[in-house]
Amino acid sequence: MRIERSEARSEAGPPVKIMVVDDHPIWREGVARDLAEDGFDVVATADGVRAAAARAAAVRPDVVLMDMQLPDGTGVDATLAVLEASPTTRVLVLSASAERDDVLAAVKSGASGYLVKSASRTELVDAVVATADGQAVFTPGLAGLVLGEFRRIAGDTGRDEQTPVITERETEVLRLVAKGLSARQIATRLGLSHRTVENHVQSTLRKLQLANRVELTRYAIEHGLDE
Repeated sequence: MRIERSEARSEAGPPVKIMVVDDHPIWREGVARDLAEDGFDVVATADGVRAAAARAAAVRPDVVLMDMQLPDGTGVDATLAVLEASPTTRVLVLSASAERDDVLAAVKSGASGYLVKSASRTELVDAVVATADGQAVFTPGLAGLVLGEFRRIAGDTGRDEQTPVITERETEVLRLVAKGLSARQIATRLGLSHRTVENHVQSTLRKLQLANRVELTRYAIEHGLDE
């Protein structure tokens, strides 16, 4: 079933801007064409790490669909390069591999989610919209793998480290960020304005010395705030 054109938007805003990074021309152009037909604004495609970074800096896509195997590096290399070039971009890995090491490496490099290429077109569309709205999206079975790894890391680092002081409201917002809710969804849930929620998120990022929502979600998972 094809998504309606109006749904290919992040929270009823303008069409989500997409860049597709894959070294296989037929696959790359096919995905780009399908997403364009479904109402997304495909602003660029790239076939490698260097091209992805350069084009991300130029067009500032909302979401990058990232393959893990590229001719001049890996999807991890490309994710790091894209996020450095365009920090507000979110990366959704779209890979043939569901190997544990690939999934964890992608997330640790800053990817917001991981989808295998066997996903249906509807699943891909839904994942792109969710990623644009700040949610963490994973192929079924992979989310548990990532969650388990972060909890293992948290256990290894110990529980006696001093935790930065964040307010009760900031903690409440952080819990909802960890559950994948966008700022607007959190605002509705808590009866706050969108700006107030964003202020809480930015304040928490500063206190915890984190760079973005992906790192914030990771922090929440590591400290058991996603439950």
